[in-house]
Amino acid sequence: MNRQEARERAKELVSKMTVEEKASQLKFDAPAIDRLGIPAYNWWNEALHGVARAGTATMFPQAIGLAAAFDEELMECIGEIIAVEGRAKYNEQSKREDRDIYKGLTFWAPNVNIFRDPRWGRGHETYGEDPFLTSRMAVPFIKGMQGDGEYLKAAACAKHFAVHSGPEGERHHFNAIASKKDLEETYLPAFEACVKEADVEAVMGAYNRTNDEPCCANEPLMNGYLRGKWGFQGHYVSDCWAVKDFHENHHVTGAPEESVKLALETGCDVNCGCTYQKIMNAYRAGMIDESVLTTLCERLFTTRFLLGMFDETEYDKIPFTVVECKDHINVAHKAAAESIVLLKNDGLLPLKKEGINTIGVIGPNADSRSALVGNYHGTSSRYVTVLEAIEDYVGEDVRVLYSEGCDLWKDNISGLADPNKPDRMSEALTVVDYSDVVVLVVGLDETLEGEEGDTGNQFASGDKIDLQLPLPQRQLMHQVLEAGKKVVVINMSGSAIDLSEAEKKAGAILQTWYPGARGGVEVAKILFGELSPSGKLPVTFYNTSKDLPDFRDYSMKNRTYRYFEGEVLYPFGYGLTYGDCEVKSVSVNEATGAEYGYSSKNEEQERKTVDSFNRKNGNAFSGVDVKVTVANNGTVATDDVVQLYIKDTGFDKAIPNPCLCGFKRVHLEAGEEKEITVHVASRAFTSVDDDGNREIFSETFVLYAGTCQPDSRSEQLTGHKCISQDIRL
Repeated sequence: MNRQEARERAKELVSKMTVEEKASQLKFDAPAIDRLGIPAYNWWNEALHGVARAGTATMFPQAIGLAAAFDEELMECIGEIIAVEGRAKYNEQSKREDRDIYKGLTFWAPNVNIFRDPRWGRGHETYGEDPFLTSRMAVPFIKGMQGDGEYLKAAACAKHFAVHSGPEGERHHFNAIASKKDLEETYLPAFEACVKEADVEAVMGAYNRTNDEPCCANEPLMNGYLRGKWGFQGHYVSDCWAVKDFHENHHVTGAPEESVKLALETGCDVNCGCTYQKIMNAYRAGMIDESVLTTLCERLFTTRFLLGMFDETEYDKIPFTVVECKDHINVAHKAAAESIVLLKNDGLLPLKKEGINTIGVIGPNADSRSALVGNYHGTSSRYVTVLEAIEDYVGEDVRVLYSEGCDLWKDNISGLADPNKPDRMSEALTVVDYSDVVVLVVGLDETLEGEEGDTGNQFASGDKIDLQLPLPQRQLMHQVLEAGKKVVVINMSGSAIDLSEAEKKAGAILQTWYPGARGGVEVAKILFGELSPSGKLPVTFYNTSKDLPDFRDYSMKNRTYRYFEGEVLYPFGYGLTYGDCEVKSVSVNEATGAEYGYSSKNEEQERKTVDSFNRKNGNAFSGVDVKVTVANNGTVATDDVVQLYIKDTGFDKAIPNPCLCGFKRVHLEAGEEKEITVHVASRAFTSVDDDGNREIFSETFVLYAGTCQPDSRSEQLTGHKCISQDIRL
């Protein structure tokens, strides 16, 4: 069913409703209208990395881990699995008249906010700090969820629109000030891609104000950009209880009825919260016209018709048995494998069972289910922690000794222990003493980083105050690393952590994020070399938060790899493998097919000019196709991610550092060489001026190709230098 047909059917149905009935349908928990054959519907459902909060479902790595995979095809597959499992659950629940919260087909995912500051607690819900990577992850995820059939398989929702990334504790009254340049350059591109490329069915507004106007009634954002400039046709939903903030916290209105009027007239179709219960008060007071309610109601029923809720569809026959089926679990395993990032390896990894009699597993996240899942998660029928996976992997061949080592953040595990003496430290050091190699598993979980009100980290409302691990974990790490044994540090977190001591003293470091319910399996396989790690960082790991601007400052100056001016611990795009992959040569072709370029085989040829891309005679410049030869010089087969970065060298207002503009995951056997082609769209050649205008302002660019970012720290860590090539338009 196309949107026009769905809209006509929605108009016909809504025309039969009373004004009270129309008002009732704009709440997230819309009641049934029996006389019109309309069942109750709850718009609130979640699927950040699997169908969430509604019982059993396949649980994938947290979103930040999915971003670390740099795999567009994987994202589409995950989106499709979510939709299929969502349909299977919806079919059974509807059959039983269970239309409660988290039971519908409108999923409030993905979160495409930019993770601009590592202190933001909800950053692990996002795809990282780069707008291009975020859009490349979100678009296939949405396409997979919504499908390409006659009806929408499910409805995705891009959130939180816009300019939203903390602080969590101030989100209900905070005013995020962003320049026109930063809006166009950083905060809006992912949302634009979700609308224009993926035809996302819904957009959710943020809690905060942006440039003085609340995001759920923000005229420039909602009608200037979203419905105006980008042509968004779907529905707009408020974040939960955000409309109430208009009068209670932002003080842009003086009463609930005024907030209702402002939100409705700006085009907020669904209120997640209770303020729209006041719609009829506002209507009876003459504050709003029925036509406004009609328009919004028609938009919502257009979505319901597109989902086939009033028809028989091909999706009605999806059986419940697809939920957490073998094929879906295999995709979750693949996602976990691709997401894990090897940050350091002095040769300790992979471990060899044959040379180990006893392995020590220590740390508060070693046997933690919470550290597998992140937030906004479903329920798995099985969880495999890092400890369990190591025990399963080595079997009877190797003795595994375990100590929790310390609490995640409290001084002691036992409430009666001496507060001046960590109560598991002696056990941890005993395990170290008896072990040939130690796996130290530290990090955070959703109780320490996440959404305001959802975490136990109430002193920071889910945000981090700095980049350090909680003190008990720092003490544990220091003691274990000082003991002189071979140590692998595994960090399970959804954000950048200060791992400087581990970088200096550990033999190897793995960043596993929150790898999904059974993600411990892939951690063990990587530890013992059955898999090669291949994830790349979607965020920068800074040396310290002191290098960053104030958390409340939304200017992008000195934020993220695109603007940061200092030295970092681990750069965006960085990640080692057990192979040794490097880009050998690059050639650039205009996307129309005419080749302008060369293959650079050595340093003397690295910087040449590619001239005369054809924009004459009115031909539109559609970008370039970049042929990259990549080789694995190592002795171990591995995946790796070829990355392309571009820098405008002719426009003084251009982003100062090279920016990601293309990537492709590739598998290489030991000694294998492959040629791949990566398309770089014309948009990559654009820049943004101070007035927010996006154009190709320049004729001169440098394109970089490698398996990392073209910065000195990446070169130092990987031992490889990106190949660079000048391009002239």
